[in-house]
Amino acid sequence: MSASPRWPLERVLFLMAGTVTILSVILAVTVSPWFLLLTVFVGASQWMYVGFGDCPSSLVMRRLFGLEGCRR
Repeated sequence: MSASPRWPLERVLFLMAGTVTILSVILAVTVSPWFLLLTVFVGASQWMYVGFGDCPSSLVMRRLFGLEGCRR
């Protein structure tokens, strides 16, 4: 069994969510508390993915980069 060089969609989404959350906290502390709205958007997107199987980021990743999820 060979490992695929491509990451599954869920792994990329998790990476993006963590990065944006950390970035929004840093920006909220250094620039403006309004950047915490990014954290709210990330949380809402994660709920959408769990509830409906898609979120805005997953749709973009599928269409632009052809990423597929782990689900079969």
